[in-house]
Amino acid sequence: MKIVVFGKQLEETHIPYLKELFDELHHRKAEVLVYRPYYEKLTRKIRFASEPEIFSNMEDIKGLDFLFSIGGDGTLLDSVPFVRDSNTPILGINLGRLGFLSSISKFELRQAIEYIYNNNFTLDQRALLQLKKPDNLFGDLNFALNDATVYRNNKTSLVAVHVYVDDLFLNTYWGDGLIISTPTGSTAYSLSVGGPIITPGSENFVIAPIASHNLTVRPIVISDKSSIKLKIEGRENTYLMAMDSRLATIKKTEEIILGKSDFKINLVRMPGHNFFSTIREKLFWGVDIRN
Repeated sequence: MKIVVFGKQLEETHIPYLKELFDELHHRKAEVLVYRPYYEKLTRKIRFASEPEIFSNMEDIKGLDFLFSIGGDGTLLDSVPFVRDSNTPILGINLGRLGFLSSISKFELRQAIEYIYNNNFTLDQRALLQLKKPDNLFGDLNFALNDATVYRNNKTSLVAVHVYVDDLFLNTYWGDGLIISTPTGSTAYSLSVGGPIITPGSENFVIAPIASHNLTVRPIVISDKSSIKLKIEGRENTYLMAMDSRLATIKKTEEIILGKSDFKINLVRMPGHNFFSTIREKLFWGVDIRN
Protein backbone atom coordinates (compact mmCIF):
# COMPACT_ATOMS: atom_id res chain seq x y z
CA MET A 1 0.00 0.00 0.00
CA LYS A 2 1.31 3.43 -0.96
CA ILE A 3 0.68 6.07 1.69
CA VAL A 4 1.63 9.74 1.67
CA VAL A 5 2.18 11.48 5.02
CA PHE A 6 1.60 15.23 4.96
CA GLY A 7 2.20 17.52 7.93
CA LYS A 8 3.36 21.02 8.76
CA GLN A 9 3.94 21.66 12.45
CA LEU A 10 5.90 19.36 14.75
CA GLU A 11 5.75 19.58 18.53
CA GLU A 12 7.48 17.46 21.16
CA THR A 13 4.15 16.06 22.32
CA HIS A 14 3.56 14.66 18.79
CA ILE A 15 6.71 12.51 18.76
CA PRO A 16 5.46 9.33 20.53
CA TYR A 17 2.35 9.17 18.33
CA LEU A 18 4.27 9.77 15.12
CA LYS A 19 6.77 7.07 16.11
CA GLU A 20 3.84 4.71 16.64
CA LEU A 21 2.41 5.66 13.22
CA PHE A 22 5.62 5.08 11.26
CA ASP A 23 6.43 1.87 13.16
CA GLU A 24 2.98 0.49 12.36
CA LEU A 25 3.29 1.40 8.68
CA HIS A 26 6.73 -0.26 8.61
CA HIS A 27 5.27 -3.37 10.25
CA ARG A 28 2.62 -3.49 7.54
CA LYS A 29 5.26 -3.03 4.81
CA ALA A 30 3.62 0.13 3.48
CA GLU A 31 5.38 2.27 0.87
CA VAL A 32 5.59 5.60 2.70
CA LEU A 33 6.26 9.05 1.24
CA VAL A 34 6.67 12.09 3.49
CA TYR A 35 6.30 15.76 2.55
CA ARG A 36 9.84 17.17 2.38
CA PRO A 37 9.52 20.14 4.82
CA TYR A 38 7.79 17.85 7.33
CA TYR A 39 10.41 15.12 6.87
CA GLU A 40 13.19 17.60 7.60
CA LYS A 41 11.57 18.27 10.98
CA LEU A 42 10.83 14.62 11.68
CA THR A 43 14.29 13.31 10.88
CA ARG A 44 15.76 15.37 13.77
CA LYS A 45 13.39 13.70 16.22
CA ILE A 46 12.54 10.22 14.92
CA ARG A 47 14.64 7.24 13.91
CA PHE A 48 12.72 5.55 11.08
CA ALA A 49 12.64 1.74 11.00
CA SER A 50 12.71 2.08 7.22
CA GLU A 51 13.60 5.31 5.47
CA PRO A 52 10.57 6.86 3.70
CA GLU A 53 10.63 8.45 0.26
CA ILE A 54 10.35 12.23 0.03
CA PHE A 55 7.98 14.33 -2.07
CA SER A 56 7.63 18.04 -2.70
CA ASN A 57 4.74 18.39 -5.13
CA MET A 58 1.78 16.56 -6.65
CA GLU A 59 3.84 15.18 -9.54
CA ASP A 60 5.97 13.19 -7.06
CA ILE A 61 3.08 11.15 -5.63
CA LYS A 62 1.30 9.46 -8.49
CA GLY A 63 -0.61 6.25 -7.79
CA LEU A 64 -0.97 6.60 -4.04
CA ASP A 65 -3.65 4.75 -2.05
CA PHE A 66 -4.11 7.18 0.85
CA LEU A 67 -2.94 10.55 2.08
CA PHE A 68 -2.53 10.87 5.86
CA SER A 69 -2.90 14.48 7.01
CA ILE A 70 -1.13 14.93 10.36
CA GLY A 71 -2.22 17.96 12.38
CA GLY A 72 -5.46 19.90 12.51
CA ASP A 73 -8.08 21.01 10.04
CA GLY A 74 -5.79 23.69 8.59
CA THR A 75 -3.24 21.02 7.70
CA LEU A 76 -5.92 18.92 6.02
CA LEU A 77 -7.04 21.90 3.94
CA ASP A 78 -3.42 22.40 2.84
CA SER A 79 -3.21 18.73 1.82
CA VAL A 80 -6.09 19.01 -0.67
CA PRO A 81 -3.95 20.56 -3.48
CA PHE A 82 -1.78 17.42 -3.43
CA VAL A 83 -4.84 15.23 -4.04
CA ARG A 84 -7.08 17.43 -6.22
CA ASP A 85 -9.19 15.35 -8.62
CA SER A 86 -7.33 12.05 -8.13
CA ASN A 87 -10.05 10.62 -5.79
CA THR A 88 -7.30 9.65 -3.32
CA PRO A 89 -8.85 9.26 0.16
CA ILE A 90 -7.56 11.60 2.89
CA LEU A 91 -7.32 10.38 6.49
CA GLY A 92 -7.20 13.32 8.90
CA ILE A 93 -5.25 12.51 12.08
CA ASN A 94 -5.89 15.20 14.64
CA LEU A 95 -2.84 16.41 16.55
CA GLY A 96 -4.30 19.92 16.66
CA ARG A 97 -7.18 21.30 18.71
CA LEU A 98 -10.76 21.19 17.43
CA GLY A 99 -10.52 18.89 14.43
CA PHE A 100 -13.83 18.71 12.55
CA LEU A 101 -12.13 17.30 9.45
CA SER A 102 -9.17 15.60 11.13
CA SER A 103 -11.44 13.24 12.99
CA ILE A 104 -9.02 10.48 14.04
CA SER A 105 -7.46 11.19 17.42
CA LYS A 106 -3.83 10.46 18.24
CA PHE A 107 -5.03 7.62 20.48
CA GLU A 108 -6.71 5.83 17.54
CA LEU A 109 -3.74 5.55 15.18
CA ARG A 110 -3.13 1.82 15.36
CA GLN A 111 -6.84 1.03 15.17
CA ALA A 112 -7.31 3.38 12.19
CA ILE A 113 -4.51 1.70 10.23
CA GLU A 114 -6.00 -1.71 10.99
CA TYR A 115 -9.38 -0.52 9.68
CA ILE A 116 -7.74 0.75 6.49
CA TYR A 117 -5.90 -2.51 5.83
CA ASN A 118 -9.12 -4.45 6.48
CA ASN A 119 -11.08 -2.10 4.20
CA ASN A 120 -13.35 -1.34 7.14
CA PHE A 121 -14.13 2.31 6.50
CA THR A 122 -16.39 4.55 4.42
CA LEU A 123 -15.67 7.60 2.32
CA ASP A 124 -17.35 10.96 2.83
CA GLN A 125 -17.49 12.79 -0.48
CA ARG A 126 -17.11 16.53 0.07
CA ALA A 127 -18.05 19.16 -2.51
CA LEU A 128 -15.70 22.06 -3.25
CA LEU A 129 -16.13 25.62 -4.42
CA GLN A 130 -14.38 26.66 -7.61
CA LEU A 131 -13.39 30.15 -8.69
CA LYS A 132 -14.56 30.40 -12.30
CA LYS A 133 -13.58 34.05 -12.77
CA PRO A 134 -11.04 35.64 -12.64
CA ASP A 135 -9.30 32.46 -13.71
CA ASN A 136 -5.76 33.72 -13.09
CA LEU A 137 -6.10 34.73 -9.44
CA PHE A 138 -5.09 31.38 -7.90
CA GLY A 139 -3.92 29.60 -11.03
CA ASP A 140 -4.81 25.89 -10.96
CA LEU A 141 -5.43 26.06 -7.19
CA ASN A 142 -8.76 27.79 -7.77
CA PHE A 143 -10.82 25.57 -5.46
CA ALA A 144 -11.74 25.48 -1.78
CA LEU A 145 -12.99 22.71 0.48
CA ASN A 146 -14.12 25.14 3.20
CA ASP A 147 -14.90 28.56 1.80
CA ALA A 148 -14.11 31.51 -0.41
CA THR A 149 -13.97 34.85 1.36
CA VAL A 150 -13.77 38.49 0.27
CA TYR A 151 -12.34 40.91 2.86
CA ARG A 152 -11.68 44.59 3.17
CA ASN A 153 -8.00 45.27 2.61
CA ASN A 154 -6.86 45.97 6.18
CA LYS A 155 -8.52 49.38 6.11
CA THR A 156 -11.16 50.92 8.34
CA SER A 157 -13.62 51.64 5.53
CA LEU A 158 -16.39 49.15 4.78
CA VAL A 159 -16.59 47.01 1.68
CA ALA A 160 -19.83 46.55 -0.27
CA VAL A 161 -20.29 43.22 -2.02
CA HIS A 162 -23.09 43.02 -4.58
CA VAL A 163 -24.23 39.40 -4.88
CA TYR A 164 -26.06 37.76 -7.79
CA VAL A 165 -27.31 34.16 -7.72
CA ASP A 166 -27.89 32.70 -11.19
CA ASP A 167 -27.79 36.30 -12.48
CA LEU A 168 -30.60 37.35 -10.12
CA PHE A 169 -29.68 40.14 -7.72
CA LEU A 170 -29.67 38.84 -4.13
CA ASN A 171 -28.37 41.68 -1.95
CA THR A 172 -25.62 44.19 -1.31
CA TYR A 173 -23.66 43.27 1.82
CA TRP A 174 -22.00 46.16 3.63
CA GLY A 175 -19.43 45.21 6.24
CA ASP A 176 -15.99 43.65 6.62
CA GLY A 177 -16.56 41.10 3.87
CA LEU A 178 -18.47 38.04 2.74
CA ILE A 179 -18.06 34.26 3.10
CA ILE A 180 -19.24 31.72 0.54
CA SER A 181 -19.11 28.37 2.32
CA THR A 182 -19.49 24.71 1.39
CA PRO A 183 -21.24 22.34 3.83
CA THR A 184 -17.78 21.28 4.99
CA GLY A 185 -16.90 24.92 5.72
CA SER A 186 -20.19 25.53 7.52
CA THR A 187 -18.51 24.52 10.79
CA ALA A 188 -15.59 26.88 10.17
CA TYR A 189 -15.50 30.65 9.49
CA SER A 190 -19.15 30.70 8.41
CA LEU A 191 -20.24 29.28 11.78
CA SER A 192 -18.27 31.95 13.64
CA VAL A 193 -20.28 34.72 11.93
CA GLY A 194 -23.63 33.09 12.68
CA GLY A 195 -24.05 30.77 9.70
CA PRO A 196 -25.95 27.48 9.99
CA ILE A 197 -24.40 24.02 10.26
CA ILE A 198 -24.99 22.16 6.98
CA THR A 199 -24.66 18.38 6.67
CA PRO A 200 -21.99 17.30 4.15
CA GLY A 201 -24.28 15.80 1.51
CA SER A 202 -26.93 18.54 1.50
CA GLU A 203 -25.78 20.09 -1.81
CA ASN A 204 -25.87 23.67 -0.58
CA PHE A 205 -23.71 26.75 -0.24
CA VAL A 206 -23.98 29.33 2.55
CA ILE A 207 -23.58 33.06 1.90
CA ALA A 208 -22.69 34.76 5.18
CA PRO A 209 -21.70 38.41 5.79
CA ILE A 210 -18.79 39.33 8.07
CA ALA A 211 -19.67 42.06 10.60
CA SER A 212 -22.65 43.24 8.58
CA HIS A 213 -23.42 46.96 8.80
CA ASN A 214 -27.13 46.10 8.47
CA LEU A 215 -28.48 44.15 11.43
CA THR A 216 -31.38 42.71 9.43
CA VAL A 217 -29.04 40.85 7.05
CA ARG A 218 -28.53 37.19 7.88
CA PRO A 219 -26.77 34.21 6.26
CA ILE A 220 -28.67 32.47 3.47
CA VAL A 221 -28.52 28.89 2.16
CA ILE A 222 -28.67 28.32 -1.61
CA SER A 223 -28.35 25.35 -3.96
CA ASP A 224 -24.80 24.37 -4.88
CA LYS A 225 -25.95 24.14 -8.49
CA SER A 226 -26.16 27.93 -8.51
CA SER A 227 -23.65 30.31 -10.03
CA ILE A 228 -22.63 33.09 -7.62
CA LYS A 229 -21.41 36.42 -8.96
CA LEU A 230 -19.79 39.06 -6.75
CA LYS A 231 -19.07 42.70 -7.55
CA ILE A 232 -17.03 44.74 -5.09
CA GLU A 233 -17.53 48.40 -4.25
CA GLY A 234 -15.63 50.57 -1.79
CA ARG A 235 -13.11 53.34 -1.27
CA GLU A 236 -10.06 51.13 -1.80
CA ASN A 237 -8.82 49.95 -5.18
CA THR A 238 -7.88 46.44 -4.02
CA TYR A 239 -9.36 43.88 -1.65
CA LEU A 240 -8.39 40.46 -0.34
CA MET A 241 -9.80 37.15 -1.44
CA ALA A 242 -9.12 33.78 0.20
CA MET A 243 -9.72 30.23 -1.01
CA ASP A 244 -9.26 28.16 2.15
CA SER A 245 -5.74 29.09 3.33
CA ARG A 246 -4.64 30.71 0.04
CA LEU A 247 -4.81 34.49 -0.10
CA ALA A 248 -4.65 36.90 -3.05
CA THR A 249 -5.23 40.59 -3.75
CA ILE A 250 -8.08 41.40 -6.10
CA LYS A 251 -8.96 44.67 -7.81
CA LYS A 252 -12.42 46.02 -7.12
CA THR A 253 -13.00 46.20 -10.87
CA GLU A 254 -12.75 42.40 -11.11
CA GLU A 255 -15.96 40.41 -11.32
CA ILE A 256 -15.93 37.24 -9.22
CA ILE A 257 -17.84 34.12 -10.28
CA LEU A 258 -18.01 31.02 -8.07
CA GLY A 259 -19.65 27.64 -8.52
CA LYS A 260 -19.34 24.02 -7.52
CA SER A 261 -16.14 22.25 -8.55
CA ASP A 262 -16.39 19.37 -10.97
CA PHE A 263 -14.55 17.05 -8.54
CA LYS A 264 -14.99 16.10 -4.88
CA ILE A 265 -12.64 15.21 -2.05
CA ASN A 266 -12.89 11.84 -0.27
CA LEU A 267 -12.45 11.92 3.50
CA VAL A 268 -11.96 8.60 5.30
CA ARG A 269 -14.54 7.90 8.01
CA MET A 270 -13.92 5.12 10.50
CA PRO A 271 -16.57 2.89 12.12
CA GLY A 272 -18.28 4.69 15.01
CA HIS A 273 -17.59 8.12 13.52
CA ASN A 274 -20.19 10.25 11.75
CA PHE A 275 -20.98 13.91 11.20
CA PHE A 276 -23.52 14.12 14.02
CA SER A 277 -21.27 12.45 16.58
CA THR A 278 -18.48 14.82 15.55
CA ILE A 279 -20.47 18.00 16.10
CA ARG A 280 -21.83 16.66 19.40
CA GLU A 281 -18.28 15.96 20.56
CA LYS A 282 -16.57 19.07 19.20
CA LEU A 283 -19.31 21.58 20.09
CA PHE A 284 -20.22 19.91 23.40
CA TRP A 285 -23.86 19.59 22.39
CA GLY A 286 -25.95 18.22 25.24
CA VAL A 287 -23.20 18.77 27.81
CA ASP A 288 -24.76 19.91 31.08
CA ILE A 289 -23.18 19.76 34.51
CA ARG A 290 -26.56 18.56 35.82
CA ASN A 291 -26.36 15.39 33.68
